[in-house]
Amino acid sequence: MTIAAPRRRWVKKNLFGGVWSSLVTIGLGLAIGYVAFVLIRFLATADFTILRRNLALFMVGSFPRPELWRVAVAVLILAVAAGVAGGLINASARLRAHQAGLPVPAPPGPRSLVNGFRRYWPLALLIAVCLLLTETVTPTILVLGAIGILVASSWALARLPYSRWSWSLVVALPFVAYLVLSSSGLGWDKWGGFMLNIFLTVAGILFAFPIGLSLALGRRSSLPIVRTFSVAYIELFRGVPLITLLLLGVFALRLFLPSQLNPSSVTRILVAITIFEAAYIAEVIRGGLQSLPTGQVEAASSLGLSTWKTTRLIVLPQALRATIPAMVGQFISLFKDTTLVAAVGLSDMLNTSSIATSQPEFNARGLARITLPFVALAFWAGSYTMSREARRLERRLGIGER
Repeated sequence: MTIAAPRRRWVKKNLFGGVWSSLVTIGLGLAIGYVAFVLIRFLATADFTILRRNLALFMVGSFPRPELWRVAVAVLILAVAAGVAGGLINASARLRAHQAGLPVPAPPGPRSLVNGFRRYWPLALLIAVCLLLTETVTPTILVLGAIGILVASSWALARLPYSRWSWSLVVALPFVAYLVLSSSGLGWDKWGGFMLNIFLTVAGILFAFPIGLSLALGRRSSLPIVRTFSVAYIELFRGVPLITLLLLGVFALRLFLPSQLNPSSVTRILVAITIFEAAYIAEVIRGGLQSLPTGQVEAASSLGLSTWKTTRLIVLPQALRATIPAMVGQFISLFKDTTLVAAVGLSDMLNTSSIATSQPEFNARGLARITLPFVALAFWAGSYTMSREARRLERRLGIGER
């Protein structure tokens, strides 16, 4: 029996198993072929000059061009942080396997580099597209250098003895990158483009998550004043559109602050995003808390554990584990909602599309059909990567399986 025979049987069973199955297969095949033809024709005939001339605008907005070296240094620092984190995760897994008497996985090697590209292929595709649009070799050198630094630091940390204190380096390095970007008076208002979308997403998650966690626990508190405040906060800000909070943050927040304080527009936007996301995160976590059987809490209480220890050691680990799919969905929603800042005058990546097409050289030429797919590709790559990583984490934790 040839190898092709099982394949023919699979095709006949799954694609042409009957009249309706055959019609659906043929219809979908024609639709996919037509979409592929339109896409290839678009790529072959489109003029991408507007993207080449404005690539820096899409990536960093109005960030001063003489200061772009700061962005390059920050990218390299973040590459070190990502590599250190990856190496520590690998070293921790090897240590746990050794302590449990299980086979110790080998440290990362060349094959892990290939697996990394397969794992993060959406981001690799976006980076490749951006590099194809560059007019100088500098961005290519920067990307290759960042990849080399990431791989070298990851392999080095994976081979060193594991230490929990090394995680402080992972926390400190992004802060150093922020200082590099913000020094010499380059505050958040100088940021823009895709960099602003990423910053608002990451900062919004970091600030909103602990607030949302506190609100979720407060909503289940036995203290009436804490429970009432948590319920009022969640129901109030869940019922208000994000764009309304953004407008209030830009135009009304300063009315509630002392006259000596005059936060930047990005700061006020970040406050609005944090307030909004905290309410949704609280409800996601509350759903995870309610999924736990009450018997576990009662058993912990019978063993003499305090309420704080029961919550920290038993309740939260299981609740947060159960909320991973919904939580990542909320983070993806936040990532896409950062485009709403264009309505309040910030030059995020979506707004830079309008700025680029309004330039005298490209005005009234219908080039939004070029810029908007590029913006869509960037957001799809980020969102799909988060979704893939969430599914990978779910498989490792066995969510939905046990």
